[in-house]
Amino acid sequence: MSGVSEARQSRSQRIDHVAAGLAACLPALNRSVERGIAARLPYPKPPERQLALLRYVAENDGATVHKAACALQMQPNNVSALVTRLTEAGMLERRQDHTDKRVAHLRVTAEARRRIAEAEEVATRQLASTLRTLTDGELEALGSALGALAGLVQRLRDRSV
Repeated sequence: MSGVSEARQSRSQRIDHVAAGLAACLPALNRSVERGIAARLPYPKPPERQLALLRYVAENDGATVHKAACALQMQPNNVSALVTRLTEAGMLERRQDHTDKRVAHLRVTAEARRRIAEAEEVATRQLASTLRTLTDGELEALGSALGALAGLVQRLRDRSV
């Protein structure tokens, strides 16, 4: 076997190893964080899709249902149903577009902003507490991987659009 094909096989094996590790670790990490948030909030934690929509609208004030659906990789009718529930719960406001009355611009309410901040604070405290139990090497490795993970997330989003 030539050095080039060995290098390709080695890279391919590393990619498969990292992919399998991420596929196993990330859902478990997310579930642990979500459980921690739910256990520490003084009110029921919104389902993940609702929270994702609230976070998106908080970061993209005035977004439309269509833009939110594209960004969250969801069907517009599902986002519309979430918007209806969150509007009824006082977490979102719909404001009709001035030029096209069929289009609504979304804004999170002050209560939703407060709840999003609370959930993020709980998650950050939970993760920070657990990170303190890691070795310096483990912490350094995770810190070094943050940029690569953000890039991976963006590429996954770009590929599914």
